[in-house]
Amino acid sequence: MTTPRQPYPSDLSDAEWRILEPLLPPEKPGGRHRGYALREIINGIEYLIRVGGAWRSLPHDLPHWQSVYHYFRLWKRDRTWLRIHDHLHEEVRKQMGRDAQPSAAVIDSQSVKTTEKGGSTATTGRRRSAGENGISSSIRRDF
Repeated sequence: MTTPRQPYPSDLSDAEWRILEPLLPPEKPGGRHRGYALREIINGIEYLIRVGGAWRSLPHDLPHWQSVYHYFRLWKRDRTWLRIHDHLHEEVRKQMGRDAQPSAAVIDSQSVKTTEKGGSTATTGRRRSAGENGISSSIRRDF
């Protein structure tokens, strides 16, 4: 039996792990067993988020960097991170006494592009022909 490692400040608390564990994908039936506990994988990801640095710089008492990176990328592709974010966001809203989903949104019209009225052509003046500008056709032929 291996002795448990000394915790890092970035490690998940037991309470945080109880929230996250059910949100992570289960092990695939019939597949290869995981080489590391998911809690340790998350601890490796959290370590890099807090401390910064390269994947290869993970301390040796955390899971191998390639395993941590593999799960990070896998969960990005299969949208696990998005599901975790959405779940936690809803829970925070409920704890604040609000509806889980917002009922309204504010959009800054200065940063939203639209094509409903022709986009930028609707806001710029229409170009007039030379005749409308009062330039005679004889002057235009000289250019």
